Amino acid sequence: MKTLKVLFNTALIMGLFALSAFASEGAAAGGNYKWAIYLAAGLGIGIAAFGTGLGQGRAVGSAVEGISRNPSASGKIMTSMIVGLAMIESLAIYALVICLILLFVVK
Repeated sequence: MKTLKVLFNTALIMGLFALSAFASEGAAAGGNYKWAIYLAAGLGIGIAAFGTGLGQGRAVGSAVEGISRNPSASGKIMTSMIVGLAMIESLAIYALVICLILLFVVK
């Protein structure tokens, strides 16, 4: 329950920062907002890498534990783990693509 509170508060704080960034009129008045794009790209890929690293570590740890409990099922466990790791890694690649779009396309 404590983790849920921390996640909710973090999302709330990030949402408040996003609202203030979109509410500013600096871009319409010719202000310099490139720093915000660089910050968003850096934070985006950093959070994505952190989350996928945790997910991959947990998946591999659970797979090793399952194989140690039942060595005869190692083939099925390994196949499921590899597919799961590919799905987790695709999320990190998607975040990287979004960050690269932010850096090179958004002006």
